[in-house]
Amino acid sequence: MPKPTCQDVSVLRITPHGPEGLSHGLWLIELENPGWQAVRPGQFAMLRPTAWGFEPLWARPFSICRATPERLAFLIQAVGRGTRLLTGLKQGDTVTVWGPLGHAFNTEPGVRTLMLAGGVGIAPFVEYSAAHPTPSNLTLLFGHRPPLSCYPYEDITRLAAASAFRETSPQDIPLFVARIEEAMADHAGGLALACGPTPFLRTVRNAALKLGVRCQLSLENRMACGIGACLGCVATDSEGHHVQSCTRGPVFWANEITL
Repeated sequence: MPKPTCQDVSVLRITPHGPEGLSHGLWLIELENPGWQAVRPGQFAMLRPTAWGFEPLWARPFSICRATPERLAFLIQAVGRGTRLLTGLKQGDTVTVWGPLGHAFNTEPGVRTLMLAGGVGIAPFVEYSAAHPTPSNLTLLFGHRPPLSCYPYEDITRLAAASAFRETSPQDIPLFVARIEEAMADHAGGLALACGPTPFLRTVRNAALKLGVRCQLSLENRMACGIGACLGCVATDSEGHHVQSCTRGPVFWANEITL
């Protein structure tokens, strides 16, 4: 795995994702690729605009949504102060970016693989589908609240089978849980990968352990440094030990951690 680097790059483009992205706070930020040639699906990067100075102090972590020789793309949902400030960037602004960071998802070309995504957890599966040697073996089940056009869903459906479930009320949650368990049971002899908020990952983990499905989870823990120094992103492993999700993860096998 290549050694992470820290470099200043320019913003190439920043736009709301889809016609309703602005009203739901979902944006796509594209940066110059600082020379990363071996990004692996599931890895992430830390972003910090140079204009921030010392306020805010900490960078923000984002899954790498797409990586080409020319650009890096990140799906961002403006939910806090830092992410809202990021959406105010303009073309040509400078961003300090360090990465690629963390452990990636397994890629097993000959194995049927189920991708389970919740909300912005769809981001790493764009790169996963694009880089996979046999995308015909991939299936995506995507749960979301804002309209589907706010997400890069079609980038995946061009390559892999996919279905989406929109949650509009609390009554939809058990229906989606049933869909998750049904899809995982169908992949009992394969591989399941999941990324999304903690309650979603907890549901996936419980189903994986119940059904005996090999499953990896990408945690969305808050991070400050991305390199294991600040201990702000710790998760708890199956033996009760604290582990940094930035360096030991963010991808873990479901039986390795507790949620």
